[in-house]
Amino acid sequence: MIDKRMDFPMLKNDIIYFDNGATTFKPDVVIDAIDDYYKNYSANAHRGDYSISYKVDVLYESARKKVANFINANFDEVIFTSGTTDSLNMIAEGFFKNILEENDEVLLTKSEHASNVLPWFKLARELNVKIKYIDLDDNLHVTMDNVKKAITNKTKVISIAGITNVVGDERPIDDICKFAHANDIFVVIDGAQLVPHKKVDVKKSDIDFLAFSGHKMCGPTGIGVLYGKREFLENLEPVRLGGGMNESFDNEYEVYLKDLPLRLEAGTPNIAGALGLAKAIDYLTNIGMDNISEHEKKLKSYMIDKLIKLPFVDIINLESDSGIISFNIDGIFSQDVAFYLSKYNICVRAGNHCAKILKSKTGVKNSIRVSLYFYNTYEEIDKFISLISDKEKILKEMI
Repeated sequence: MIDKRMDFPMLKNDIIYFDNGATTFKPDVVIDAIDDYYKNYSANAHRGDYSISYKVDVLYESARKKVANFINANFDEVIFTSGTTDSLNMIAEGFFKNILEENDEVLLTKSEHASNVLPWFKLARELNVKIKYIDLDDNLHVTMDNVKKAITNKTKVISIAGITNVVGDERPIDDICKFAHANDIFVVIDGAQLVPHKKVDVKKSDIDFLAFSGHKMCGPTGIGVLYGKREFLENLEPVRLGGGMNESFDNEYEVYLKDLPLRLEAGTPNIAGALGLAKAIDYLTNIGMDNISEHEKKLKSYMIDKLIKLPFVDIINLESDSGIISFNIDGIFSQDVAFYLSKYNICVRAGNHCAKILKSKTGVKNSIRVSLYFYNTYEEIDKFISLISDKEKILKEMI
């Protein structure tokens, strides 16, 4: 068991939080780092010629180094964004829009989050690029056989989540990258549900682009990361222009941009967010990503063992590799179950979870999602199970 619960102010509020796939709670060290910045050295970055501005510069770029080390990237391959959604849009709009041609194919799956679907749909409309899907197996997982079957001589991009937010399956990223690169195909990884839960090594996996968010890994909202191989980032056209990213400009024909990474970070950066993310990375590193992953798997297995004993519970992703469990209770709308649990201070997610095209594969439009993190406990699961074990109680309280 990872005993870190006292580090989280939110967990002192008599709450059971099982919606970590949406966002995570923040430990005191992250909150304190943000508070310290706003109280004691609240200057801009890369703008001032005075001591507190210099301090901001040093700590902001130190945060970038911590992110780079965390995923084993080079310093100038880490771009701060507002989150995974922003990063994926920048990748599609700033890089692939300039190299994809009519009838080129982009491979997705039907279990992708909207943020990894809609930017590609936009390119499909604008460039007449073709969107195709890697088939999911009976467990809703991606297999290498199905990846190979989906690829044609027109395939230019594979863009998939490392771990999906509904099915919770972990994709074979290393094997996908190896096969894709042997066929001159780019690989984009939505790491929103991957990076907070497992050790990621972009060099070992040979990932071309990776996107993830700070708020899903104990950091603040509004800060995210775009990783790309340097040679690709050099050719990623900024989708926003402004202060901080330009070297000089005299007229519309003489505009010179800074080197990476600043050329892709227009405007005042989210300084507090970057500092908070750096502290979150320190915090997770101290616990150990392998320890986090192992604890989540044990919790998930414990919950599954109890859920399968309830005949009215239909588990959608029984064989998933992560701490995500999606299910329904026969005859009760998923949101009604969530509202019922909320009466007892238990937070779960209900709905389609931004994976709206998954229903074409599962036949299930909405579900209840439990997403676990390292500060969850077996005792919390026991209370949760006791409340959903009595179907009649749920129906009675929802009338």
